[in-house]
Amino acid sequence: MTRRKTHEVRIGQLRIGAQNPVAVQSMTTCSTMDTQGCIEQAIRIIQAGGQLVRLTTQGTREAENLRNIRQGLDSRGYSHIPLCADVHFNPNVADVAATIVEKVRINPGNYVDPARQFKHLEYTNQEYQQELARLDERFCRFLSICKEHGTAIRIGVNHGSLSDRIMSRYGDTPDGIVESCMEFLRIAQREHFSDVVVSIKASNTVVMVQSVRLLCSQMDKEGMDYPLHLGVTEAGEGEDGRLKSAVGIGALLIDGIGDTIRVSLSEAPEAEIPVAQSILQAARVQITKTEYISCPGCGRTLYDLQDTIHRIKEAISQRSQQDPRYKTLKIGIMGCIVNGPGEMADADYGYVGAARGKISLYKGRQCIEKNIPEAEAVDRLLDFIDKDLG
Repeated sequence: MTRRKTHEVRIGQLRIGAQNPVAVQSMTTCSTMDTQGCIEQAIRIIQAGGQLVRLTTQGTREAENLRNIRQGLDSRGYSHIPLCADVHFNPNVADVAATIVEKVRINPGNYVDPARQFKHLEYTNQEYQQELARLDERFCRFLSICKEHGTAIRIGVNHGSLSDRIMSRYGDTPDGIVESCMEFLRIAQREHFSDVVVSIKASNTVVMVQSVRLLCSQMDKEGMDYPLHLGVTEAGEGEDGRLKSAVGIGALLIDGIGDTIRVSLSEAPEAEIPVAQSILQAARVQITKTEYISCPGCGRTLYDLQDTIHRIKEAISQRSQQDPRYKTLKIGIMGCIVNGPGEMADADYGYVGAARGKISLYKGRQCIEKNIPEAEAVDRLLDFIDKDLG
């Protein structure tokens, strides 16, 4: 995998894009007027591993209250975590938020265009250009405020909120989704404003993936290298939300696309963070925890595979709390010799069934001990790893 080339964007103390690790973020769900509730929820996100916290900002009152939330987090020792205001429908709110927090998200579908009414509108070319000129003038005012205050922005397109204007010209297509974003990016590029992150989200994973790939292609054609925020919006909850997020975000990460991600679950915000971290690890983008390569078991498995996995995981988890090097390991736990050594060739250490009641241990592809009694094998493996790591 070769990571897509992007430039670095500054969001307070956080850096996104270029060679920086993919950042993980989430969004509060309580009212932004609930200062203490937002602070507590943000802290739970941060403690779970979140690096940026977004808050809905419906009006000027909510934008002004971001100051109290920012101060509350600073007083609790979280001044290094940037906040992002999520603004829809009212560009004046975005102006206010840009003076307070480190990042503001705007939605091209409703930043200047009126709220979508699902009406088919007809524009002459002249009328269409007049609408673009109105967008240009208003967005430039916002960019000036962001430049003055060192505020980053996210141009966040949602498939479900494309403007009637865009729909009238491009229809409900990836081309329309991409053009909705490019209208704003061209202005930012012309105005030499580089602290921009872009996103295209949809609840349909196929549309999301196709549109982001098309956006990257179009940015390349126009000489742009803005970093990408990835997410499947309204993914749902439980298994459904996790699977949809993994498919959509994971497909793009494997393409080398993506500089920050948010998993959108209908659950507590902090529940999104470990899912995001697992997706990053599964896509081999970041290593955040010990990885286990284990087979499903079959009739050739001559030991209790599930119990063994549990015992090894529990022991490694305890060691990881004291020594972070254990989090970088890949450990193979394979039922038998038929596929074991080959399928776990990527592992650092391996535990492989050799015969009934006998286990062989591996370091990489090299067998280090053969035919160990099963009752002793887990402890022998752990002792060997402990000694190896010193």
